[in-house]
Amino acid sequence: MTQIIRTPVREKSKQIAQLLIEEQPNYDYLREIFRHLRTALHVVVPRVEKSKRSILPIESIQRFCDLLKKEENPKNRMIVQTLLYTGVRLCELTNIKIKDINFKNCHIQIQKEYKGQKRIVLFPSAFRETLQKYADKAQSSGGIYLFETLQKQPYTDRGIRKMIYSYSQKAGLDNAITANGLRAFWLSWLKQQGIEDAMLQPYSGHKSRYSLEQYDKTEPLKIENVQAQYESVMQRLML
Repeated sequence: MTQIIRTPVREKSKQIAQLLIEEQPNYDYLREIFRHLRTALHVVVPRVEKSKRSILPIESIQRFCDLLKKEENPKNRMIVQTLLYTGVRLCELTNIKIKDINFKNCHIQIQKEYKGQKRIVLFPSAFRETLQKYADKAQSSGGIYLFETLQKQPYTDRGIRKMIYSYSQKAGLDNAITANGLRAFWLSWLKQQGIEDAMLQPYSGHKSRYSLEQYDKTEPLKIENVQAQYESVMQRLML
């Protein structure tokens, strides 16, 4: 086998610089040159494998939700249930307006708050009555956002994180539950029940199916109707 002898990187870069110095290339020009070089030399850009997320067990989620049911503050319970049943990001949750909720079709319009994305998320029909009663009460008192403070300001990410952490501590869990942890559990649960990446992507807000691979637990099954499958699956998760 012939040994390949390569010129040291610094020396080779000087040689290339001598070829281009008179053209005074900018960053974009150099980037395109090296992109074409990779193609001409058949150099494959290595794919960085994302590590699998640590998914909370359903027993921890159940224990956490059981504690919330005993609390007198319905708003805290609604915040956690909305996170758990829709999979929205925390920054998206705090920006949901009551007018964004379609109770008839059981979905919520998520406005462009996360990287300019705008999409629809689903919620189970079994959650519709509870959510609507809460939203109607909030609206009747002059509320615009689904979750507002006593001063009629939308909740902050920090406030919700603090609340979830507090309940997590009260539940005596070894691994604290977070808003991101609830979203990761939701994604993992749907995939475990057979929702394919191609179907889940529009609702999860991920830019690519590759981003969803970190939540894999089992081989996905084929489905034809996302909402019907989602509805069936979420009935098993109502906590």
